[in-house]
Amino acid sequence: MMNDIHALYELWKEKAVLDPDLKTELDAMEGNEDAILDSFYCNLQFGTGGLRGVIGAGTNRMNVYTVGQTTQGLADYLNANFENPSVAIAFDSRIKSEVFAHQAAGVLAANGIKVYIYPELMPTPMLSFAVKRLGCSSGIVITASHNPSKYNGYKCYDPHGYQMTDEAAAATYEYIGKVDIFTGVKRMDFDDALAEDMVDFIEDWVKEEFFAEVLKTQINPGICKKAGLKIIYTPLNGTGNKPVRRMLRVVGVKDVSVVPEQEKPDGHFPTCSYPNPEFREAFESALAMAETSDADLLIATDPDCDRIGIAVHHDGDYRLMTGNEVGAMLSEYILEQRTAKGNLPEHPYILKSIVTSPLISKIAEAYGCEMVDLLTGFKYTGEFITKLAEKGEFDRFLLGMEESYGYLSGAQARDKDAVGASVLVAEMASYYKTLGMDLVDFMDSIYKKYGYYLNVVNNFGFEGAQGMQQMQDIMSAMRKAAPAQLGGKKVEKTSDYKLGEIVCVASGEKCDTGLPRSNVLSYDLEDGNRVMVRPSGTEPKIKVYITSRAADRAAAEKQAEAFSADMKSHMGIK
Repeated sequence: MMNDIHALYELWKEKAVLDPDLKTELDAMEGNEDAILDSFYCNLQFGTGGLRGVIGAGTNRMNVYTVGQTTQGLADYLNANFENPSVAIAFDSRIKSEVFAHQAAGVLAANGIKVYIYPELMPTPMLSFAVKRLGCSSGIVITASHNPSKYNGYKCYDPHGYQMTDEAAAATYEYIGKVDIFTGVKRMDFDDALAEDMVDFIEDWVKEEFFAEVLKTQINPGICKKAGLKIIYTPLNGTGNKPVRRMLRVVGVKDVSVVPEQEKPDGHFPTCSYPNPEFREAFESALAMAETSDADLLIATDPDCDRIGIAVHHDGDYRLMTGNEVGAMLSEYILEQRTAKGNLPEHPYILKSIVTSPLISKIAEAYGCEMVDLLTGFKYTGEFITKLAEKGEFDRFLLGMEESYGYLSGAQARDKDAVGASVLVAEMASYYKTLGMDLVDFMDSIYKKYGYYLNVVNNFGFEGAQGMQQMQDIMSAMRKAAPAQLGGKKVEKTSDYKLGEIVCVASGEKCDTGLPRSNVLSYDLEDGNRVMVRPSGTEPKIKVYITSRAADRAAAEKQAEAFSADMKSHMGIK
């Protein structure tokens, strides 16, 4: 049911006094029906990804009231389920991130919950580590990851250091729904909470232990110093600047230049409207800097430093590598090197999301490594490796990845970690440099060994109230009528992860996906091709994931274009 937008608008004009920016925005909204509708037609939904939305006034916005209401619900959930609960908090460089972090800390403190908060902006994986290391009941990161500057968000963690999974998030959401956004939130001033010892700043030893765990992930210690790798790095005005540069220096990469206009924290992201290392725009400043530098590698981390993208100097130009390609290279490098050194564990695991390239499975199979497909959302990876650790089998975990540039190798986090990934990528590039190869050469050798896989992600945006309904309509229509073929290739198998059902088209035989329910559709085509579609869990968009297998890149690209065109037609997108 849609909210009574005008009643809510009038209530907010009267009650929203904690942040003067909200009053200014509400006054400017007067008479603008579209703005009022979009700000109030629904409440920001708390799910397994926490909250994410545009910063501003209203129930459908990120502000001190929606953050307060969510934190009150979290506090009620924790007090009902934990004895003497505690929460670790981190925040990134985004607009109002520190304000929201301090608001959350004050609400928790007012509810008798001890808070440990980083004194400065900090990467998401370092929050994951702090939750585990400090024995907290939960964790919060104020970030919108790689979204444009108008967004902020609120990630919520469980005691193991991974983001809340479905059951805990649903239980927390029930508590949130019972909280009146203006009268139901207990608050304490942040400075008062510090003075009363309800809030403590996280001390440096926690960071030091995180860095020590990252160093344990090295496979060829000393290779970076030997290779003399040259790197241009950009933290995209986010949290990676200090920790990534420090760790590259510690492992022996002495020549690291930082993109000056993207070095300092700035939530407006003035040089890059979309600070996402998946897109070329995020590399434009680094590429411009590279015109006067002979760097081997460009590295970009997103604002909360849980994702990493790279560009490789090859044949006089820089090639941006996809998230699938980096995942394939890391898999091959780790498996090949540990096999050669004789320290590959028995029955090792590599974990990937279901939308990540099947090439990873081929690589794992070649080394006798078990490939585990999990739902999109790194919480499922965190949950899996936590269960391994509880059985005393953590050493079987080699690598976790998502095609959206997220990787984890090691025990330092239960979430994506671009600090650790930066170290591992630099080591891998250094190793192949000593062999006279760059990472493009290495990737080409992988394609030669396993076959050519082209992976393409098409993003279709749907803004506002109408957009959300349109996304639902598209997914509903596709469930009712699956395509018989795409790009001239027959659909051999359909998978509906919302129903938990896989159907063989030829026989009609059905089986279970074996995974939690999720709004994802998948079409397995002839010759190992695949198309998958899902609404994003954190952004107003539908993503279409295409895997095109062919003899070479040109043929794969032509085939992928045909898949894309047919999917657009099938989805009714012009």
